[in-house]
Amino acid sequence: MAGRLVHTSLLLCAAMAIAQNTPAPLTADEDFHIYTDAPRILLTKAKLRRVQRERERRSMRWEQFDMLVSGGVPMAEPGFADALYYRASGNAAAGRKAVEWALAADSTDLRQLALVFDWCGPVMSAQQTDRLATKIQTQLDAPPGVLDVRTQGARVLAAVAIADRLPDQAAPVLTDVVQKWWRGSIVPRLALGEPTVPREQVYALYEMLHVLRDNLKIDLRESAPEFFKQLPMDHLTGQYPAPFPSPGGLFHIPVYVRDGEPDLTEAGLARAAEMAMVAFDDNAADSQYLQGWLMQDRFMMQDPFGSPYEYLWADPYQPGLSYFQVPLIFHDGLTGHLFARASWDEDAPWMGYFDGHLQMFRDGTIQTLKPGAAAAPVRVGDAVVMSVPSKDAAQFRIDSTILFVLNLEPRAIYDVEIDDQRLDEGETDAGGTLVITASEGTDAGVRIRLRKDLQAGR
Repeated sequence: MAGRLVHTSLLLCAAMAIAQNTPAPLTADEDFHIYTDAPRILLTKAKLRRVQRERERRSMRWEQFDMLVSGGVPMAEPGFADALYYRASGNAAAGRKAVEWALAADSTDLRQLALVFDWCGPVMSAQQTDRLATKIQTQLDAPPGVLDVRTQGARVLAAVAIADRLPDQAAPVLTDVVQKWWRGSIVPRLALGEPTVPREQVYALYEMLHVLRDNLKIDLRESAPEFFKQLPMDHLTGQYPAPFPSPGGLFHIPVYVRDGEPDLTEAGLARAAEMAMVAFDDNAADSQYLQGWLMQDRFMMQDPFGSPYEYLWADPYQPGLSYFQVPLIFHDGLTGHLFARASWDEDAPWMGYFDGHLQMFRDGTIQTLKPGAAAAPVRVGDAVVMSVPSKDAAQFRIDSTILFVLNLEPRAIYDVEIDDQRLDEGETDAGGTLVITASEGTDAGVRIRLRKDLQAGR
């Protein structure tokens, strides 16, 4: 039990060059020109065969997707849904419907326009192809506005979709996104542990990852390995234990800090992101635990928003490992995220510390503590998670082999003194968490004090 209790990572010294805003070195043989054949976006030959076979097998995910589309239920993302239905079934009417949607004046979602162009080429006339390509290129040529993950992901999909119609085969757009935006701007912030990729935009990030790897053999993870190493378990453990029932099915709800009910679109995108993670690296151990978590049929998305994602990404034939073997405490020393739960039961108490927010979840209720508030210690096996009211100094007892002290100064050095032991130093992570370890059977007083004359990393 103790061996599976804590999943933690520490910052690597090798990340310091990135943290100092030095972009990752470029690969000499990188070529940002697109020469692959359509469909280029997400539907690789293997993926296309799988979604078509799911239809032939009349799988429950196909049955749900088919019931919605063929039944005329308004879909949340009609271009995406109808284009996918066409590719899976060969139903030309669905493809033409997707094209009609894309050519409508009020259809401006660049991501969906790109999917329709890439997937529905065989059912478009030459005139329709020209009109849709022009519409996409007009948006690509316009200033992108906010350069967040979702916007840049849509630009990547669009550039890849119409690459044949661009004189430079999309190279300038893709070079700008990969080298200038991702490596030059995002990677340095990830290395500092900053909350750079919002949880609700992780799916857009993974769409971009898939498309770039499939068409350019460029893996964006290579320039931020520590961030991506922890991301699957961060997603899995950063969800409240109790499922949320809705007309569209049961949902696991990812952490959020706003008032009100959960956003089921965000919950659906979180599940889609996790399935895309598994598809991107299905041999990784964390992906296999995530697969075991995802393939609970009662959480299959059945609503007009989630059903197409479920059908596109879910692979019930991919082996998974039991998530009951996942440690009950997850700690990422890069981002400072910490999630702890008493068990994997759905009524288990849960604690989360992320992006400066401290939450408790118990009896179906989320309690968000005020910044700086102290929380009573939470014991999980041989580990204890606690917060303290002062960032400068505190004293408490340790009667566990590992203690997580929250709410301290980020990236700071603290003097740590345990009764009858020599004075030691500890370094907090990007979230202000100090990890103190002790030998089995320890029951002693602890005093910590901020070293204001030192900064972490010096």
